[in-house]
Amino acid sequence: MKNFSSQHWLSSLTYYCSLIFVGVITFACSTPGVVQKASIVLKGGAIYTISPDQPQVEAVALRDSIIIFAGLEKDLEDYIGAETKVFDLNGKILTPGWIEGHGHFMGLGYSELNLDLSNTKSFDEIIKKVKASTNKTSAGNWIIGRGWHQSKWTSQPQEIINGFPIHQALSTISPDHPVVLFHASGHALFANAKAMEIAGIGPLNQELSGKREITGGEVIRDRNGNPTGIFNENAMDLISKHIPESSEENDLLAFNLAQEACLRNGITSFHDAGVGRETLAFYQKMEASGKLKIRMYAMLNGNDNALLKEWYEKGPKTDPWLSIRSIKLSADGALGSRGAWLLEEYSDRHGHYGHETIPMEMVFKTAINSIKCGFQLATHAIGDRANREVLDQYEKALSEENALNADHRFRIEHAQHLHPDDIPRFASLGVIPSMQAIHLSSDRPWAIDRLGADRIKDGAYMWQALLASGIPVINGTDVPVEPLSPMANFYASVSRKTLEGTPEDGYEGNQKMTRAQALKSYTLSPAFGAFEENTKGSITVGKLADLLVLDQDIMKIAENEILNTQVSMTILNGEIVYQKED
Repeated sequence: MKNFSSQHWLSSLTYYCSLIFVGVITFACSTPGVVQKASIVLKGGAIYTISPDQPQVEAVALRDSIIIFAGLEKDLEDYIGAETKVFDLNGKILTPGWIEGHGHFMGLGYSELNLDLSNTKSFDEIIKKVKASTNKTSAGNWIIGRGWHQSKWTSQPQEIINGFPIHQALSTISPDHPVVLFHASGHALFANAKAMEIAGIGPLNQELSGKREITGGEVIRDRNGNPTGIFNENAMDLISKHIPESSEENDLLAFNLAQEACLRNGITSFHDAGVGRETLAFYQKMEASGKLKIRMYAMLNGNDNALLKEWYEKGPKTDPWLSIRSIKLSADGALGSRGAWLLEEYSDRHGHYGHETIPMEMVFKTAINSIKCGFQLATHAIGDRANREVLDQYEKALSEENALNADHRFRIEHAQHLHPDDIPRFASLGVIPSMQAIHLSSDRPWAIDRLGADRIKDGAYMWQALLASGIPVINGTDVPVEPLSPMANFYASVSRKTLEGTPEDGYEGNQKMTRAQALKSYTLSPAFGAFEENTKGSITVGKLADLLVLDQDIMKIAENEILNTQVSMTILNGEIVYQKED
């Protein structure tokens, strides 16, 4: 089994040493024998450190951006000075700041600007929302939305092809507006006639139609060859490349909305899973101007060869605010859109196995380059075939580069459906599964239709089996695929129920996380997954002062009370950045 010791690549070590240096300077400036006074002290509640040596303490003291004390309240007095702010938790709990282990930051911000379809319960409801938007928007302007999911509708439209609606009703109410509605998963889109006209998509018997089918995707058509409006996986680009670019003003607005959403939810660090050149430049601009108020672990978009070549030459960037040391690929699609790549056909679509969205040779070559240049590789894989193929490519590359025992920390993003034979391979290869517990709550009621009972039981959402193998599991929400709600995710992790509390014993209850495992999956484990476990992820002296106060003890309260828990305070870099009014 892989030994997960605290090895670091040189760049990570440099970052950590810089923090130690800051700490040394801070304490060296104080009088010998005199304890440095804290800027903030917190006491009077349950404090969960996530440190195996000291799981709980009674008080914590911060000096500027660093934790300088974690221990018994009786030992706290020397740290309190005239300017120290002392907070009595009054029975609330304190944990490390939570880390979103897989999300899409700008997507989070834009989800608050564009048409939100995440709560729609029928196709008719979507039609009404689009109609309302067209009434408020000048003809010719694009209507962009996201969040619909046909398997969550309480009623289905009369005409369905391959499990999806057709565009006629949507096109009728929006003849003058191009409309693009992204699936909740982000792996399919629904376009109206106007959008398809702009993109030049028409019946198969038209002159250019033969050039419109692409590898790793699907344009769903009716029996006469007419497009239904559904574009799956790589075929989405046929439409999405025609959507006008966003303005810098809207980018800034979306960025600020995303930061605010993170901080009020107790998220102090964010793993952004797939960042392109323009977005990365925007983040760097925000960092340089002091506007980046959340710690960002940005994964480079692995489809941009020029971008990767540039970073291979520069090498990783590790920084307390913006780190760039990971590359993101996507090997298949989503289960909801039937794009996840399976070993056996979909139970609810005969002869369909999903999509291989990139050649596996690309995974292998990127893995080789990542190893040589000091980068982590993180690959999206949901179906059991995709997970197996990616593990195979990782193993081949690591063997070729004699790096099987290196501290590479390669990741698989989602790892949602695994063949039982591949579960122990994560630990043996040192590959970290980055999973989103909330997908169980959201998807499990209909996922059984896609996979059948046997595949669900033996290989879907296998959190406990992976943890038992000795590998850490990273948690997250995949926002905006799911809402940015750590409490919903924590509840899903420990209950394996829908957010409505069903079924009574949870789905496949033997795979539930314990509460300690769930809290670690949102703190220390994602820190480890970003090579940052020595600087964040636990309440330990010398680490960054990123903390979260919750109004209920989620480690002890009744399970059905977890979803009622509220964030009381978020502390980032030693400063209070969010405080809920009592």
